[in-house]
Amino acid sequence: MKLEASPEVQHSTALRTGADLLIDCLIEEGVTTLFGYPGGAVLPIYDAIFRARDSIKHILFRHEQGSIHAAEGYARITGKPGVVIATSGPGATNLVTGITDAMMDSLPLVVFTGQVARNVIGTDAFQEADILAITTPITKHNYQVQSIEEMPRIIKEAFHIASTGRPGPVVIDVPKDISAGTVTSAPKKVQFHLPGYQPTTKPNPLQLKKLADAISKAHKPVVLAGAGILHSKASDILRIFAEKHRLPVTTTLLGLGSFPGNSPLSLGMAGMHGTYAANMALYECDLLINIGARFDDRLTGNLKFFAPQAKVAHIDIDPAEISKTVPADIPIVADAKEAITELLKLSHSSPLHDDWLEKLKANKENYPLWYQNRQDQLCAQWVIQAVHKISKGKAIVTTDVGQHQMWAAQHYSFTEPHRWVTSGGLGTMGFGFPAAIGAQIAAPDSTVVAIVGDGGFQMTLQELSVIRERNLPVKIIIVNNGALGMVRQWQEEFYEKRYSESLLYTQPDFVKLAESYGIRGFKVETQEELIVTLPEVFDCDGPVLVDCSVLQQENVYPMIAPGKGLHEMIGVKP
Repeated sequence: MKLEASPEVQHSTALRTGADLLIDCLIEEGVTTLFGYPGGAVLPIYDAIFRARDSIKHILFRHEQGSIHAAEGYARITGKPGVVIATSGPGATNLVTGITDAMMDSLPLVVFTGQVARNVIGTDAFQEADILAITTPITKHNYQVQSIEEMPRIIKEAFHIASTGRPGPVVIDVPKDISAGTVTSAPKKVQFHLPGYQPTTKPNPLQLKKLADAISKAHKPVVLAGAGILHSKASDILRIFAEKHRLPVTTTLLGLGSFPGNSPLSLGMAGMHGTYAANMALYECDLLINIGARFDDRLTGNLKFFAPQAKVAHIDIDPAEISKTVPADIPIVADAKEAITELLKLSHSSPLHDDWLEKLKANKENYPLWYQNRQDQLCAQWVIQAVHKISKGKAIVTTDVGQHQMWAAQHYSFTEPHRWVTSGGLGTMGFGFPAAIGAQIAAPDSTVVAIVGDGGFQMTLQELSVIRERNLPVKIIIVNNGALGMVRQWQEEFYEKRYSESLLYTQPDFVKLAESYGIRGFKVETQEELIVTLPEVFDCDGPVLVDCSVLQQENVYPMIAPGKGLHEMIGVKP
């Protein structure tokens, strides 16, 4: 029997709603992909998504955390805001980790949360949560829509705020009666003015002149490149600047790829698990040029020993970061690309520092990254190097947080920008796999590899449904050491090997798990098995999972213990 809609339903589907207006605004902003999970308070929005399905694509995740991490991966690769939708109450609160993660790592997101109708807000209505109060400390800005008429302005402002200045997340809370309400007239052309939000992008010429003079006089200069280089798309001009003045460059964890890792001027990553050459350069330099990094504690170690003899220049678009932890002798509030471009125009001589460059070169040669290669067992570092080799160093690599993250940062050398997606400031387990999905959607023709730990992968493995459903060719490499590896390492180093709740005695069969979703899976335990398996994995045009059983007792070195300085590394090559 053919069912026909009632006259009321036929009439209601012909009306324009607040949700339709919301979707129209997203399309006007150039949004083509939404990441989300439906629920009662956002049903009008999902109904509008259904009507606009030829113009905008929605990716259904199996948990809200997966959707927002995917949006982060999308934003990291494209530089455009990732757009997320979740329902009220638990749907919204399940996004809090991802919002915080994006805030700390400066990723542009526009997050729509459903809310109960305005007339019951504040009554503890079903699935009500005060998402504005919850997200105020973890967003650049947040809104609650109070009328249909203001929706276009709010959305326009949200995209502007999220993607300009220092990027970050913006939340828009939409009461259900707003999204379900009827639009009675065409929206007017949106105009907005935000006098309290005017990011400084142009550098101060006098401060630039001071930096140019400092460069010309420095005997031991070093550049610290952070994620700000990537956000401003300044990688090419940074390379030109460094090569012109023969400036050695080290990067933060999130700055990997901002400077070619194969350049003779590259010192690699600095910080807690950075290279000897990079950390000693920061410790001994007389001029430190920080471009787009925020001097976090995992980079600096004990501040008493961080660049103790250096004049510090700090270029950052966020004035709050300058002199927050490390006093800046030359503060420059500006977009990184703008600052480097203007700096190149100044006629200053290159510093005379041949002896410095020779010393740094010797440090790289004499104290390289190292590990004991055991051919009868898989070493995680060797797995990373094998993945690097078969992908020719061109893959987009995403990670969770922990040992595998540090090994990937150390041993997958990045020569191009926007190929590294990881959780830095918040250190979020479960990030890597859904972030890989977002990265693959952002760059459908690129090879995307999710290098994850067995612990973190189990936090978001339900998103295997998504890559099978859409046949996304994400390659999942599980660095499986049967432990929460970094927790276990700290317990070994600082808690007399009391492995309290860090060993994972019961694990799923990851291959069978993959196959249950219709995804090919491989388990490897030796180098020979991985050598045979990887070509088949990377030749496959669909998703593949590889469970690599690696040595549990392996630790990440070098390492700077808490409270120690950059020069006090342990585990340096003997």
